[in-house]
Amino acid sequence: MATKKYIELQEFSDADLLNELKETEVQYRKLKLDHAVKGLENPQVIKEVRRDIARLNTEVRRREVAGLTEAQLAKRSKIRKRRRN
Repeated sequence: MATKKYIELQEFSDADLLNELKETEVQYRKLKLDHAVKGLENPQVIKEVRRDIARLNTEVRRREVAGLTEAQLAKRSKIRKRRRN
């Protein structure tokens, strides 16, 4: 089942998605530093931000794969098949 955040990400444009990814990565680094220096009230926030970054990266990659040509997809399938063996 698609989460609310995932559905929200699908509505973003490519530029908005990359911008959101950069902002989230900066936020993650800041949270990590703050947690190391003085501790956070709720350290669970770091985990949530890390997962948001993963969601954003997944959506970026999904769009890249969707834009590939047939030849590129065939080559990608061969590489993935070779990795499994």
